[in-house]
Order: sequence, then structure tokens, then C-alpha cells
Amino acid sequence: MSEIELKLLLDKKKSSEIWARARASKLIHGASVTRTLRSIYLDTPEHVLRRAGIALRLRRDGRRWIQGVKTGASLHGGLSQVGEIENPAPGGRVCLDAISDSSVRDEIVSLINGAPLQPICETVIKRRTGELALSDGTRAELALDVGEVWAGERSAELSELEIELIEGNASGLFDIAHILVPDGGLRFSRLSKAARGYLLAQEGRIDPLLAPRNAQNPALDPAQTAEQAARDVLRECLDQIATNVLVVRQLDDTEGPHQLRVGLRRLRSAFSVYAPVLRSPEMKRLDVEARWLGQEVGRLRDLDVVANDMARREAETHPDEPGLSAFADVVSRQAKDRREQLRKLLAGARVQAFLIDLARFVETRGWLVPQDFGQTERLAAPIATLARQSLNKRWKKAAKRAEGLEALTVEQRHELRKELKKLRYAVEFFCSLFPTRRVDPFLKRLKKLQTLFGDLNDAATMRAMFTGSDVSGADDPSIQRAIGWMIGATQARAELGWTGAKAAWKDLEQTRPFWK
Repeated sequence: MSEIELKLLLDKKKSSEIWARARASKLIHGASVTRTLRSIYLDTPEHVLRRAGIALRLRRDGRRWIQGVKTGASLHGGLSQVGEIENPAPGGRVCLDAISDSSVRDEIVSLINGAPLQPICETVIKRRTGELALSDGTRAELALDVGEVWAGERSAELSELEIELIEGNASGLFDIAHILVPDGGLRFSRLSKAARGYLLAQEGRIDPLLAPRNAQNPALDPAQTAEQAARDVLRECLDQIATNVLVVRQLDDTEGPHQLRVGLRRLRSAFSVYAPVLRSPEMKRLDVEARWLGQEVGRLRDLDVVANDMARREAETHPDEPGLSAFADVVSRQAKDRREQLRKLLAGARVQAFLIDLARFVETRGWLVPQDFGQTERLAAPIATLARQSLNKRWKKAAKRAEGLEALTVEQRHELRKELKKLRYAVEFFCSLFPTRRVDPFLKRLKKLQTLFGDLNDAATMRAMFTGSDVSGADDPSIQRAIGWMIGATQARAELGWTGAKAAWKDLEQTRPFWK
């Protein structure tokens, strides 16, 4: 049997509000049921089942023991899809012969190969369940799990909300999440309970270490359709965004805002690249939200860059200019205030709604437009065809912006810089479809060119943020001097970088496009 559910993590305060909100919204039908579940996960000493993506579980539910096997687990954007087989387990004893699916049974027997099975971890959960129904006919079971995960002497508390589809469309699960937790404070669950138990046994924690999440290039298969590839790319973007939202909320690491802004930019580039097949009203709406959030995050990121990279660098290089260090301190205080403002925003309703809707869009084919009769054919097109068309389009746009390179104005240079960034994202989205020996020379020259353009962006950031009457600390002559110094220094560095950029563009232009 296939199981589809939306898994969300909540703090205890939010957990206590769930049932009241379910009743107030008139979603719940009938009385809820509360019971205690003890689940024991078993494996060989070498964890062969876990490595094969299989979870073998004995669960005590009241007086009954049930043996369960979960296979083919997929967990993206909180949406879990997994195969599940259950059978009675009298006396709480494992009986592999009782597994009804012969192919699963044979695979487990082969993997174990006579090795002993032993408890790896267990969960003791107080579960409250009830059935929910939406007006469109979608039915789901709401399960609020509050309890502990154990592995030997180690334990950790867990509060998890599961919304399992009984009937209807999986999109309805996200509607329910909107209704039950409208004010923010939830996060997608990234691990199953079994995976958390294994992690606790091995590393003493039930969540992966929280750290800034860099972009990863998805490994696309040339046999994929355009739709399948788009889903994989968007999943990667969503994971980077959702993880770094949490990083910015909980950590002071300046890399968090950077990677969150990168993730949002990559998402918008993916929307643009895959527009021929994904274009829909919902995609346009999500793009607007991503742009808004990117601007909010960008304000903090720009302050971090000025304070920690640009101003500190100048202060260390020129210690005889005390105003530079004072200016860096002023901007650092501004960044601290902005970080607190951004944290409140990221924990609020609008950002949460964006994440839920983005996950729904990615995981439930939210791009489908019933009135677009040609969409099915475009979605089924080979990804290699779309890749070549998209890369060619991006390359032509960049080349057009680079025309008359010697005479480009400052504004035109910035437009070229933005086109090169979009080109790089497209290259990274599709690079796995082409031989590495052909991609690397092009990507290496493109990255070099972007690095040189970074000085151009620094100068523009300084001018935009620190020219005006509302600049903090501008009434201090030493700060005024430092601002002037910084604007002049970044502009000089930008002009020097531009000289190198012209040569780097020629190198890129002479490199054979790997997609042709």
C-alpha cells in the first residue's frame, strides 16, 4: 500500500493549538482518538536495511503488535510518499515470512543473509488522530505525534504533525497545512522517524546539523522529460531556500542570508528557464513572492558584505584611517538590527505561505493549466532539447548585452552582469546532461568573468546604500570621510576590474559553447 502524507515539525506551543484550530475551521469530523505507540526499528549490525532504503518496524498499539515494512521512501518539501506493508506480529516477534509482498520479502531475506536482527532505535509517541475533510472532497487523517526517540541511553523529544491523504488530491494536504498553522512557525520534516532514530544512534541528535546550505547541481538524466527535470531542479531550489530560512532564523552566520538570496535567485532563474513548459498563473505568483523575499533578504546581505568584507578590509589595509573602522561598526549595528527584523519576517505568515505553496507547486504538479491543451506535449519533450534551447537563448542575450563592450555605460555593465548570472544558473541546471570535459572550460571562464564583475556590484552597492541624507552616522565627520573613502575605493576597484573583464569576456566568447 502506498502512503502519502505531509510531515511538518512544530514547537510545543503550536502543537497545542492544532486541534482547536481544526475544530474552529470545521475541518474535523467525529471525535479524535489518542493512543500511545511504541515502535521498535530493527536492522543488522551493519544496517543493511537502512542502506537499501528499507525500514523494518515492530509497533505496539494498545495490546496489539504490528510488523511494518516501509520501502521506496521519498520525502521532498515535507511530502512523504512511501510503500508500506503491515501484518500482525503476535508476541512482538519479527516474522519475515509474514510479509505479504513476495518481492519485498525476498529482498529483505537476501539483504539480511542470515545476519541477526537487533533493535537500533525506538519511538514512544502519544498520537492524537482525527479525520479531516475539505469541501472539494479531499479526506485526510490528522495525526499529532508528541513523544521521544530513543537509541540506547540517548533520547530526544519530537513533535511532528502528519496529514495523511485518505481520498482526493495531495494538493489538499497543503490546504490543510495553511488552515491549521496560518501564522508561521512550522517547518518541513526532512527525515522519517526511522531516519531520526538511526541518526540519534550514530550522532546523538535527531536532526541534521543546521548550517548554511549551498546550491547543488541536480544530476539530470538525458532520458528525463522536461517536466521531470524541472521537478528535480525546483526541489533543489526549495531545499536550499527552506534550509536557509531556518539558518537565518536561528544562526548568526552571515553565509545564511547569502545562500538564501542565492536560492531565491536560482528559483527565479529556474522559473525563467522552464517557462516554456511550466508557465502558469501560479508560477508567476510564486515568482513575485520570491522577488519580494529576495529583496528583503538582500538588504541584510548587502549590509553584511559592506561591514564584514568591504569596510573591514579597507580598515585593515589602512589602519591610519580610524573612520573606516568606525564606519564598519556603524554598518555592523545596522546589520544586527536588520537581522532581527528579517527573522521576524521569516517566521511569519507570508514567508510560511510562500514555502507551503512552493512545495505544493513542486510536488503536486502545480504548473498544470487545464485550458492549455498543448502543455502535455511540452511537458513530455526530452530535457536535452529544452536544455539546448534555453542555453542558446541565455547565451544570445548575454552576447547582445556585451555588444560595444568598450563603450558600455555603468548601467549597461550591470545589465550584462545580471545576464551573465542568469547564464551561469542555466549552465549549472543543465551541466550534468553534457560531458564534463566540454562544460568545464566554459564554466571556468564564466565564473572568472563573474568574479571580476563582483567589484562592479560592490561599487554600485556602496553608492546605493550610502549616498543620501538618511545615512546612519552621517553627522560624524569621520564617518562622512569613511563613506567617501569607501565609495571612491570601490569605484576605483570596479574600474580596474572592468579592464580585466573585457579580456575575460573575449576569452569566454572564444570558448566553444558546450551545448552545440
